[in-house]
Amino acid sequence: MKSVLVASIITAALAGLLFGFDTAVIAGVTADLRHVYRLTPETLGVTVSAALWGTLVGALVTGGPGDRFGSRRVLGVLGLCYIAAGVGCALATDWSAFLAFRFVCGLAIGGSSVLAPVYIAEVAPPARRGLLVGLFQLAIVAGILIAYLSNAIVAVLIDHEAWRWKLGVSAAPAIVFVALLFRIPDSPRWLVARARVTEARVAFARIGLSPTDADQEIERILGALAIGQSDGRLSWSLHRRPIVLAVVLAAFNQLAGINAVLYYLNDIFARAGSLSPDLQAITIGAANLIFTLLGMVLIDRIGRKPLLAAGAAGMTLCLSIAALVLFGRIGGSVLLPALVGFIAFFATSQGAVIWVYLSEIFPQDVRARGSALGASTHWLFNAVIAGVFPMLVAWSAGAPFVIFATAMAAQCVVVLLIFPETKGIALDAIRERMV
Repeated sequence: MKSVLVASIITAALAGLLFGFDTAVIAGVTADLRHVYRLTPETLGVTVSAALWGTLVGALVTGGPGDRFGSRRVLGVLGLCYIAAGVGCALATDWSAFLAFRFVCGLAIGGSSVLAPVYIAEVAPPARRGLLVGLFQLAIVAGILIAYLSNAIVAVLIDHEAWRWKLGVSAAPAIVFVALLFRIPDSPRWLVARARVTEARVAFARIGLSPTDADQEIERILGALAIGQSDGRLSWSLHRRPIVLAVVLAAFNQLAGINAVLYYLNDIFARAGSLSPDLQAITIGAANLIFTLLGMVLIDRIGRKPLLAAGAAGMTLCLSIAALVLFGRIGGSVLLPALVGFIAFFATSQGAVIWVYLSEIFPQDVRARGSALGASTHWLFNAVIAGVFPMLVAWSAGAPFVIFATAMAAQCVVVLLIFPETKGIALDAIRERMV
């Protein structure tokens, strides 16, 4: 691949690293926040979910600007939000200010979850699209692992108010991200959709297409836009099937319980009587990274649908074992292997697939808006689950895991029944499978 294309994909994927870091870093400071702000289980849930409500808003509002101004430019604004949130959380002196900056952080995460995969999908060759969009998810789990490592290192190096440093270090990679965005082109597909064909030819050339191939691609995009033109509006009558698929996939992604587990990982291990929650959290983060790599290798070989179905079946088993541990039916030593298995099945399936699938199933003129619908559903369920998780655990530690296991059993059936395969198909041809 041409160096500019590689740089473009890596830069967009870096938004995923910021996403993962800022999502998971809260797991290492919940005890400090509980003490500093005298939080109850209810207010701890509010604190953790503050960023998640921001992600919901960010996902909802960035689709329109993304379609209008281009993913690259809007990602630059979101990068500035990451910087402000990291510095603000580190310096916050009261609970309300902390909540406000976590909400801003959420705005950036939610917007990134929409626009970075869309940008990558639009510049990636069809045969490698699953792998390349999957780099966004790889960056997310790398960010999660880095957050766990960072938390452990900061805890060793700093004694006084280490939690502030844990939260503040995220501003550094955000600065790098904003700087790199100036060096990559706008999506040529977006440029064609905005009738900026001359600029699109230049952008196609920068990412490695010959003039002949660029002209053919432009004609193909224009033809697809003419067939499915919807004035840039997401319409139930025109886009019913991709809307249903996006909402269902995003809802099940969070009903797996993945982010609730990641946010409260240290608390879960502590409740089960496990030793060294920080080190076990790093084990979970490492497993997440390794199995995401496996998912990226498989997604363009065996496809999206088989991964989703097999992963749901595996997660059902692992979540059921975790529930038994937390109900006290089996020993706590089984919890770490069960959660590693859960992470392995999630990362290989849903983790590798969700952002790829959401970026593929909508037509060009509403791609960012459609992805925003899926992402906002993802973050809505995320916020609700993270907010009620501490209260459910306080009532019955194993109850949330029973709910998660049941949802994954249902997902396995739903995927087999209604999800079409999209591997290796050009973006403009996928619309034929969405009718």
